[in-house]
Amino acid sequence: MVSPQLETLVRLLASFALFIVLLVIISQGAIPTHASTQEARSLLKWKSSLQDQTQSTSSLSTWTLPPQNAIDSNVEAPSPCGWYGISCNLARIVIGINLTSSNIKSTINLFPFLILLCLTFVDLSSNELLGSIPPQVNLLTNLMYLDLSYNRLFGMIPWMIGELKKLEVLHLADNKLNGSIPDEIGQLHLLNELLLYTNQLDGCLPSSLGNLSSLVRIRLGDNSFSNSISLEMENLTNLEMMGLAYNFLTRPIPPNFGKLMKLRLLIVQNNELVGCIGTLESYFPIPLFYCLGIVYMLLHAYIKMKGVGDVSWDVTIKSIKVRDGCTPEDRGVTICNATKLTVLILSNNRLIGSLPQCLSNYSIKLSVLDLRMNYLSGIIPRIFSLRSSLRTLDLSQNQFRGTLPQFLINCRNLEVLDFGNNKIENNFPTWLGTLIELKVLILRSNKFKGRLDFRSVAHLFSKLHILDLSDNSFSGPLPVNLIVKLHGMMSIQIGQEPQDKPLYKRYVYDYMVYENSVKVILKGNEMLLMRILTIFTTFDLSLNNFEGNIPDVIGHLYSLIGLNLSHNHLTGSIPLTLGNLTNLEWLDLSSNKLSGRIPRELGDLTFLGYLDLSENQLTGRIPQDKQLSIFTSDSFHGNSGLYGTPLQNIGHDDAQAPPSPLSFFQEDNEKECARNWFDRKAVGIGYASRIVNGISIAYISWETGRSKWLVRNGRRMERRGAKWMKKPKRKAIKLHGGR
Repeated sequence: MVSPQLETLVRLLASFALFIVLLVIISQGAIPTHASTQEARSLLKWKSSLQDQTQSTSSLSTWTLPPQNAIDSNVEAPSPCGWYGISCNLARIVIGINLTSSNIKSTINLFPFLILLCLTFVDLSSNELLGSIPPQVNLLTNLMYLDLSYNRLFGMIPWMIGELKKLEVLHLADNKLNGSIPDEIGQLHLLNELLLYTNQLDGCLPSSLGNLSSLVRIRLGDNSFSNSISLEMENLTNLEMMGLAYNFLTRPIPPNFGKLMKLRLLIVQNNELVGCIGTLESYFPIPLFYCLGIVYMLLHAYIKMKGVGDVSWDVTIKSIKVRDGCTPEDRGVTICNATKLTVLILSNNRLIGSLPQCLSNYSIKLSVLDLRMNYLSGIIPRIFSLRSSLRTLDLSQNQFRGTLPQFLINCRNLEVLDFGNNKIENNFPTWLGTLIELKVLILRSNKFKGRLDFRSVAHLFSKLHILDLSDNSFSGPLPVNLIVKLHGMMSIQIGQEPQDKPLYKRYVYDYMVYENSVKVILKGNEMLLMRILTIFTTFDLSLNNFEGNIPDVIGHLYSLIGLNLSHNHLTGSIPLTLGNLTNLEWLDLSSNKLSGRIPRELGDLTFLGYLDLSENQLTGRIPQDKQLSIFTSDSFHGNSGLYGTPLQNIGHDDAQAPPSPLSFFQEDNEKECARNWFDRKAVGIGYASRIVNGISIAYISWETGRSKWLVRNGRRMERRGAKWMKKPKRKAIKLHGGR
């Protein structure tokens, strides 16, 4: 006999099962039977407006309906749920469209917003969508994910997007959108990703962005935003990544950014930020700084009206620096509470003061610190702990002085070290050679002096690919005991590794890939290399006081693509071993005292696209063998004993007249003359094949580049005119090898 308890349990289970069945039936019955067919027909109507989607090979070739005579009462209604890129729920209602990289060419005006009301996911990125974003997008009230990035959309961002209250991800990057960010975006309280970079947006950053309390990632770089960073953005306490690079943002970083305890990446390079690194209130009362800003704007307008450029602003900045009241105790208050900060990039701004002492805290584990092209000064403190995870340190193009601090020996993971264009002095720090991961070392344009002698160091710079010690006061012979230890420059990369492989570890964080960039002197021009490739191996000791012969061992650096020993006091002949450098693409030995004949072995360098042997004491006929036959007279002038093509003289008796009696080997005057002469040199034939393939002219940024950078940077270069007047003025060109 069945117990009453068991009988009751069976009845409850039966009732529950019946409830579930009815629930499914009702939920499906609540949707009109023709809904799937209506969605299918509306999507097909949109497809018909697209270009190149009628072919069988197109991404949307599965978007078809069965023949009309195949539809009867016993056959399920036509549905788009099996089509490419379409997702449906259990009721066979379309909830997702993912057509990224599907070669879609058209506008989205005919997109069926009114029909697909249940959409939660739309990804139409990396296509060729044209026109503006329709305001009807606000009909998709269930939308949680919208990605229209990497298209050709233009016009303003419709304020109606602010009505999509369930939106969590909004990607509109890399289009041609203009106007300002609508305030209504601040109504998207669930939004955790906002990517608007690489557009033509302008105006101020709306204070309503501070309402996006769920925001984790925001990237607004490569636009034309101006004025200050909104103070309300200090409220984004869940923020992990902020990218505002390549805009026109002014004034200081908000003083309470240290409240952003989860911040991992802060990238605000190439703006016009001013003030000390730290809390502004420690240095200026806020109203006083705003008054200074007004004075600057009036001064700027007056100077522009007079047509004399912006040089006076540099003087203004320097005068502010003298009286700013920055103290070591106040330094770095803004950033030092952000203990998870891994990447800090504030390069190419107007920041003043010295490095924040708090960077030595054990709690801060920076991987990338890039503060180049500012007005930072003072002695570099002994910062960074023994546990430092630093991989990139770039303090170039500032006004740091003193010696290179030996604390860097603790940064065992360091790969890129750039202190170029400062006022650092002392002998070469040989202890840097113990950094076994170091691949890029740039100490160009400082006050280093003395000989380069490394006899006591067993293993030295074994992975180094870029070494630039140019424009210092190093003397003595070329460092043979250094050259023989540069194993990273001796291994031949060609054929062993992909040519587009980065030299260093890239920092990857969700949608952002950070790649180091360094300035190099390439073919007589100063260039910003956005992406350092494995094949990019250069050795630059130019503009120093080296003397003696060029050692034969330099011909063992087989992977070199660039060698610059110009503007020294080198004597003797050009070594035949240079013919072993089969990867060499530019060679500059100009402005020395080299003698003898030009080796025919240089003609075997099939990649050589730039050669400068001018202003030496070379003699004999210029060989016209193989690669040597492509160079013009610019590569050989200033050698009184050279003759033959491409020079106009045809014999030794007709050789060119000797150089001016004013020798360019007169200590201080010699180097200054050499720099000015260096400015006027022609670039040469152009890029050899692998540089063309590996590096293309563009602007720098983890943000993708476009021509408006040239206009923007031109203006900045005018403003920095006073700073650079006493330095070698080398033409600035930006290169990159990928996004």
